[in-house]
Amino acid sequence: MPQTTISCPRCRQMIQTNVEQLIDVTHDPAAKQRFLSGQVNHAHCPHCGYEGRLATPIVYHDNEKELLLTFFPPELGLPINEQEKLMGPLIKQVVERLAPEKRKGYLFKPQANLTYESMLETILNKDGISSEMIKGQQERVQLMEKLMQVTSKEVRSELIKQHAALVDEQFFALFSRIAQSAMQSGQEPIARALIEIQTQLLEETEYGRQLKESVGELESAQKVLQEAGQTLTREKLLDFVLESQTDARIRAFVSLARGGMDYSFFQTLSDRIAQAADAEKTRLENVREKLLQYTGEIDKQIEARQKQAQTFVEQLLEQEDIEKATQANLENFTQDAVDVANQLLQRASEQNDYARMGKLQKMLQVLQAASAPPEFALIEQLLQLPDDAAVEQAFEQNAEMLSQQLVDALGGLTTQLEGQSDNPEAQAMSEKLNRFYKIALKKLMQKNMG
Repeated sequence: MPQTTISCPRCRQMIQTNVEQLIDVTHDPAAKQRFLSGQVNHAHCPHCGYEGRLATPIVYHDNEKELLLTFFPPELGLPINEQEKLMGPLIKQVVERLAPEKRKGYLFKPQANLTYESMLETILNKDGISSEMIKGQQERVQLMEKLMQVTSKEVRSELIKQHAALVDEQFFALFSRIAQSAMQSGQEPIARALIEIQTQLLEETEYGRQLKESVGELESAQKVLQEAGQTLTREKLLDFVLESQTDARIRAFVSLARGGMDYSFFQTLSDRIAQAADAEKTRLENVREKLLQYTGEIDKQIEARQKQAQTFVEQLLEQEDIEKATQANLENFTQDAVDVANQLLQRASEQNDYARMGKLQKMLQVLQAASAPPEFALIEQLLQLPDDAAVEQAFEQNAEMLSQQLVDALGGLTTQLEGQSDNPEAQAMSEKLNRFYKIALKKLMQKNMG
């Protein structure tokens, strides 16, 4: 995203920031996330410390949801006719980008918003996010601001007790995003303060303690599976699950080995239930219910991610210049989106849809050209570090690269080297990479708190 040079609203020095007046989701699917997450039209001045939203006119468009919204900051003090002159070209650009069959009546009735917040609320309401949910999010943000303003741990503890109901999955997810943003923007004092608050939240809240336990159980489950290695079977996986002392450990096995929990796995469990005595039978039935619940939750998450990925890819395919559109959205491509693109290419090939095949091939070519995995460059850097403390610090400094792809890369390398049992150097390297893997897994869980 190209940056614009503007004058700081407070000290008037020139600064760089992202300014977007036209948020056209139909033309640029990634624009919505940039807008809602505050990545655009937000100034941070390194000279005087000013932080705030820029007073700039905005046109928001989403053809699929039939939304054409406008917002003109009242502080600019321009009369209506002057506002229309500024908004007119932006709306014209929206219409000209659309194919004739997609030009609907809503385009002739732009919905004016008196406040920036009302425009956000309209967008979120269209996504099924109610005003009550928005209010709850605002309350969580306000609690974070209060926690940041307090320097005394005792006072902070009292605040946490008073607002315990707000400290939930949504709170930790939002907290994680803010902390990550602070690290990426170089705001180290804020990042350190957030880490201190996070530690206190993990210790003093019910959800925090559950989250901390789940991270520990995930590490333990991963160790068990790694030790099993190539000898792991569905029967052995079932034994591991049945030996679990907590629900968190069972959930950890499901998240790590969902692929092995298929029809054959559940049939083996059913056979054991049929052969068990009364007390053991009841226990096994309870475990089966939990497994069905946890696998169902993961399947729904996978389905939701795939649906989101397909929508994203389809929106890009609507663009005339697919190579340019793909290049502009590289950072928004997940592995799910790449998998969807490959599936769509195969389907287009089977249907002899050559136009669609051509676009998908160009998309995948751009992705392939940009796919030199940065994970391996980071791993090489980690291997040069003296100890695990330095590795942890490196992960914190490269938070933007801490991803499931990095964890998978470490796990894959560890497994490959473990197979070279007759090579002492490979075994030593495997042990080192395995330590990196555990640290990365823990850091990723903390980053994706929810």
